[in-house]
Amino acid sequence: MYRFLLSRQWVILTLVGLVLIPVMIRLGFWQLHRHEHRVAQNELIAKSLAAPAVPVDRLTAPGRTVAHDDMWRTVTAKGRYDTRHEVVVRQRTAADEQSIGYYVITPLVMDDGRAVLVNRGWIPAGNDLTRFPKVPAAPSGEVTVTGRLKADETTGNSGIKDKPGLPARQVMLINSERQAKSLARPVLGGYIELTKSSPKGAHQPEPVPAPEHSDIGPHMAYAIQWWLFSAGVPIGWVILVRRELKDRAAARAAEAEAGSGDGPKPGAGSDAGSDTEPGAGPDTEPGAGPGGASQARAGSGAQPARAGADAE
Repeated sequence: MYRFLLSRQWVILTLVGLVLIPVMIRLGFWQLHRHEHRVAQNELIAKSLAAPAVPVDRLTAPGRTVAHDDMWRTVTAKGRYDTRHEVVVRQRTAADEQSIGYYVITPLVMDDGRAVLVNRGWIPAGNDLTRFPKVPAAPSGEVTVTGRLKADETTGNSGIKDKPGLPARQVMLINSERQAKSLARPVLGGYIELTKSSPKGAHQPEPVPAPEHSDIGPHMAYAIQWWLFSAGVPIGWVILVRRELKDRAAARAAEAEAGSGDGPKPGAGSDAGSDTEPGAGPDTEPGAGPGGASQARAGSGAQPARAGADAE
């Protein structure tokens, strides 16, 4: 009954199903891990934003990577902007997440001679991307800035490719180690995403919005979806097997019915070649029975006897 499962078509179908099940289960767990990471990230952002502000040099130092638990912490710094080494970061979106432009990165030189990079905000891209854009002037004199502490960007943690051969003072990533080479002074690891400045200055770049930390994303729904798909594979396989069995049984029944219709029909031989009514024997009239046949023989024998008597 189940020998069809050994056919080439069914063997391939079964093997494909056996491969898909663990793959879908693994994809479900991958989405689950992404969900857990998103939830943990949201909790970290909320906790860091609610923490009181601290001086930036308490959480980072030159050549030091910003700790994961210190990400998004509110920090302060005091110093003077070094606009000569100001750079812009290409291909960054505004708060509407649609407009493409630049982030303005200006080093802030503190009283001890160390510097910290400050992301002053977003400006729109001009028509000529090969030239340094017109940037709103940074506040002059001593400035106190407040903002969110961020880790240095790399291709690995941001997914942004660092393109070579860019125009002067244009970069793809915000990275303190690279900027330290041009500044010729120690630069604190990471950078400050500006939220408040005193003095503020006129016509400043558009502030970078606070990170979204209330949306957990669709990853849990995707995980459940993949697991349902994996459970559906064996169920679908069983349904196909049952359908195949049903189709094969119907085909056998049709063949059996077609084979039984090839023989003679019942009662056809009794009527063939007979022109007499029921009960009539050969050469007898209808209704003649065995007695009639005897009389016929007797009559035929009497005629010669009577002829002989007349001859005498």
